[in-house]
Amino acid sequence: MDRAELWDALWTPAAALLLVSGALVLHRIAMAIAIRIARRTRTTQDEALLACLFHPLRWIMVALALLWIDDLVDRGDVIADNLVGAIRIVMPLLWGWLVIAIIRFVHGYVDSRSDVAATDNLAARRRRTRAEIMARIATVIVVLVSCGLLLLKIPEVREIGVALVASAGIAGLAFGVAAQPLLKNLVAGMQLVFTEPVRIDDVVVYQGEWGRVEKISLTYIVLKIWDDRRLVIPVAKLLEEPIENWTRETSHLLGTVMIHLDHSADVEKVRTAALDAVRSHRLWDGRAALLQVTDMTAHALELRILMSGRNGSELFDMRCDVRETVLRFISAEMPGALNRSRLALEPMEAA
Repeated sequence: MDRAELWDALWTPAAALLLVSGALVLHRIAMAIAIRIARRTRTTQDEALLACLFHPLRWIMVALALLWIDDLVDRGDVIADNLVGAIRIVMPLLWGWLVIAIIRFVHGYVDSRSDVAATDNLAARRRRTRAEIMARIATVIVVLVSCGLLLLKIPEVREIGVALVASAGIAGLAFGVAAQPLLKNLVAGMQLVFTEPVRIDDVVVYQGEWGRVEKISLTYIVLKIWDDRRLVIPVAKLLEEPIENWTRETSHLLGTVMIHLDHSADVEKVRTAALDAVRSHRLWDGRAALLQVTDMTAHALELRILMSGRNGSELFDMRCDVRETVLRFISAEMPGALNRSRLALEPMEAA
């Protein structure tokens, strides 16, 4: 091989390496300038955006640079033609990667602006739930569109796909039946976005299990039970069955403590002690404190202590404390008021 042939053989790889190196250097310089500008702003969201776009933009710039190789080599060069063809095939995936990165940034931005740790976090939970589901749906759509555009750029695959669609009606029907649960849950996920029966961090009771909504995906919801177990519920099943949502409109709740006493108990004295226990409790939100005699049977009086709390977990703790305080008061100050059974003995008549 003479020098001219060697030069012709090495020129295309050298030109490709030159274009890739130039694209990487240009990307590094542009991102360095953008990061320096972002650090001078007051918000950190622009830095988060650059972090999400860093890798997709680098490879998109490399791919766009390689498309120029036709201008640097002779027409009809086999290596250049194959390289350009491969780049055009993978370009939909690179653009899809960029769009997914933007979706991730928007999702993270919404999460950062939604503080679910606040006392009144209804709006924050609504935003986080919608952002979570919409981000997943958008990601799935972008992946499907990107893969579809990639396949359309391959003539062989496109012809195979047309043949399969034309001759596989039964197979398509079987696939549709098999995918019915998945499609059902996807549609239910869309319904969940707009109807909002549950949101992230909602306190719910499902089939007797109390917990918080920890994660919402397209097809299932993860419920964190109070004892750190995880209950995975299909979205479609959740929408079809009744569920208690303790934080649907607000996290404030009412709770009760039931006490059974003897008929001779001084209800007014018990009421004073119970209301003092509720009103002095650190978790009481100041909305409701009440004691009522709700029932009287042949054996006991039923007293209900009503109280209010900021959320379900705090209300549970307050109910336990109030119950303990009232029972301690009754045992110490009114032991005769404790519920007891009576038995009357009558003398037998003489025969």
